[in-house]
Amino acid sequence: MKKMSTFSFFRNKLGSLAFLLAMLFVFSACDKQDDAQPETDLLSSSEDILTVLQSTEMMKGKAPANANARKKNERRPTFSTLLVALAKTGLTSTVAKNELTLFAPSDEAFAELGLYPNNIGNVPNLKEILLYHAIEGKVYSTDLTAGYVPTLNGAAVKVSLNGGVQVNDANVILADARALNGVIHVIDKVLMPPTQNLVELALSFDPEFSILVQAVIKAGLAETLATGGPYTVFAPTNQAFEAALGELGFASLDAVPDDVLRQILLYHVVEGRVYSSDLSSGAVGTVNGDTFSVNTSNLTLTDTQGRVANLIPSLLDVQATNGVVHVIDKVILPNLGS
Repeated sequence: MKKMSTFSFFRNKLGSLAFLLAMLFVFSACDKQDDAQPETDLLSSSEDILTVLQSTEMMKGKAPANANARKKNERRPTFSTLLVALAKTGLTSTVAKNELTLFAPSDEAFAELGLYPNNIGNVPNLKEILLYHAIEGKVYSTDLTAGYVPTLNGAAVKVSLNGGVQVNDANVILADARALNGVIHVIDKVLMPPTQNLVELALSFDPEFSILVQAVIKAGLAETLATGGPYTVFAPTNQAFEAALGELGFASLDAVPDDVLRQILLYHVVEGRVYSSDLSSGAVGTVNGDTFSVNTSNLTLTDTQGRVANLIPSLLDVQATNGVVHVIDKVILPNLGS
């Protein structure tokens, strides 16, 4: 047998080394491709929202920044109760066909309220509750900003971005599950919409707004504010009304002519739902036909007389079924003529 030449020996060794280097390059390229994948493992966007909720392969999701959300993210969420609720209320077609963003409570979220597939149909106003979890269009977590977002219920949810994403008092535990017709954000609590109209809401604060309620009834506006709208009401406290009566020279509310009282009250009402996050400095038109000016830098309103009322920060954005209330510390006055 002939001995292998030194040249042949090194040629074979070099060939083996080249092969190993080539394999390392291939594996390195594969690793880089894996690193380039999105942080969320999302379902195919060829499925509608309803199908995504029904799937056993719900997204893994981004690890939430919020510690409570991280704990609840350890288990893959299921949506049996939500699916039964949608069927009971006839909303399955709405969710499957319309372009929506759905804040989806998991089965665990419903269970915290003692609600399961076998009793979810007994919940009063279930349809309104479910509509409060949906907003129009596709809104990804990166699109969310702090403030109020209108829902299909009519009322709005409050989005906060404090170390994670919160919707009202619920944490988003998994975000951005894509569907053909929308986006799903999984939440750890069921969202509850407002249940009282504007008049009922004012009555619930009794006695803080008892004079306001009496004024609304005296001016013949109770039915309008209870069933109309939506409206935004800048609501003066009892102390504010007492000061205004003295300033206008009236001994009591009964002494104020009904037409004057009606003008004053309607000056505190704006068409539509205007949340604090929607306010901008400048003139605001009222149902009375007059305007007052808003200064968002110091949260004040200035009326036609130049009088200034303060918005009370802790009592902004109180929601009703047909509007929203912001509490102020002074009665503002329109142009009442001579």
